Amino acid sequence: MIDTSIFEDLQLKIDEESKIRDEIQEIVQELSKRGRTVQALLSRAHSTPPAQVTPILDDATREISAQRDGIVKLVTVASKHPFYKYNYLWTRELQNLVFSIEFCSWLGGMKEAVGEKSSFMTIEDVGKFLGVPVNLKDQDAFHLTIEEYLQALISLVEELSRLAVNSVTLGDYTRPLQIHAFISDLHAGFQLLNLKNDSLRKRSDGIKYNVKKVEDVVYDLSLRNLIPRKGAGDA
Repeated sequence: MIDTSIFEDLQLKIDEESKIRDEIQEIVQELSKRGRTVQALLSRAHSTPPAQVTPILDDATREISAQRDGIVKLVTVASKHPFYKYNYLWTRELQNLVFSIEFCSWLGGMKEAVGEKSSFMTIEDVGKFLGVPVNLKDQDAFHLTIEEYLQALISLVEELSRLAVNSVTLGDYTRPLQIHAFISDLHAGFQLLNLKNDSLRKRSDGIKYNVKKVEDVVYDLSLRNLIPRKGAGDA
């Protein structure tokens, strides 16, 4: 006969894993709640002139900093267990957080992290800000993966293409040019990658359509003679 104690031991392991998941999910839910607040704040940039966006970015930066504290809690718990066993529980929220960091910094926030002259954060910059290692290959420990970072950049491209259209509605004809230059550079960078992740590869294929969308906005501004000219008004 089979010793039923085997199944009792299995149940104990199942209960233990369930307890770990619940503990991690509680932290992730708090990250998600704050993440929704950040994205709600940043979405106001679509209807706010650049000259008036600073208070929004200040509020968003504070919420992002609070999320960073949540990441510290997550690392403390998750680091006790195999990384890839539970990574699926937080990877989406981590991607969303990185997107918020990148969008806020592009808009002119996050100055303490990126400095006054920069608007783009590398994966190393993001890892340093969050206090987590990036792209670990020889350790089974909590880290920001390349895939999570790239997914966030794709979301940034999508958001900026929307912003280009909405900027024109606000009468801001300079920002679409800035967005076009920036996402064109990102598109060129993605073209250098040989992506193995199916989800990432499919999403990255859509970058060209967002670039085309912004190109159409810029072209329309050009036809209407609305593109600001360098040096105009000087003298």
